[in-house]
Amino acid sequence: MKIQERLGAGGNRSAAPAQPAMGERLPAPPRERKPALAALAVLLILVGALGATVLVLRAGDRIEVVKVTKEIPAGEAPVEGRNITSVMVAEDDSIHYVPWTKVDALVKLKAKSTIPAGTVAVGEMFGAKPGLPAGKASVGLSLKEGQYPADLKPGDTVAAYPVVSGTSTAKGSAGSGSSSSGSSSGSSGGTPLVAAAKVSTISSNNDATVSTGNQNLTLLVPRGEVAALASAASEGKVVVVRVTPDSN
Repeated sequence: MKIQERLGAGGNRSAAPAQPAMGERLPAPPRERKPALAALAVLLILVGALGATVLVLRAGDRIEVVKVTKEIPAGEAPVEGRNITSVMVAEDDSIHYVPWTKVDALVKLKAKSTIPAGTVAVGEMFGAKPGLPAGKASVGLSLKEGQYPADLKPGDTVAAYPVVSGTSTAKGSAGSGSSSSGSSSGSSGGTPLVAAAKVSTISSNNDATVSTGNQNLTLLVPRGEVAALASAASEGKVVVVRVTPDSN
């Protein structure tokens, strides 16, 4: 009888699953894998690496070219250390850069038009024959020593004055023992023939064996001032002085 009661009592027990003991970890659900996102991440990494490689390669393909450091007016020549220097740029066959290795040939050419400072020079900017700026004319002068500053150079701004001849006077006297120069004296007039002109070229006009100090100058002057300057120059009655460049 007791055995049946026990079996009956055991049959009435609940069939609910046993709860996990305290401290036990519940099993985590399996993670959902996303292969598309993983592939995209790999692709972005490859693109970034490729871009960095291209930049490195392009940085290596650089050449040394000519850069203008000071404005070169039309008709003037570039001069190393004065208005041009070297700079590294990315090589580009579509741009006709002037290689720094050819700077010796470049300084023999003239600017076809005014080249502003900061410009990277290209071959089309220069030519064997200088171009004249609008409203300007090229005038040649043959000057003797004393009619021009000794340190005059191309690119300088000058003014041209007429020479007014006068009667010479003896600077010395018989008692002093000094003699007269024997040449006529002269002075420059107060009104300039040309107030501001650019020196385009300078060349010496010396004998093969004796240095005479004569200079041939080419000036770029306004067209309206050409006639007076040319007339005085034909008679050798011109004095050239250096002036401050026009701020305009």
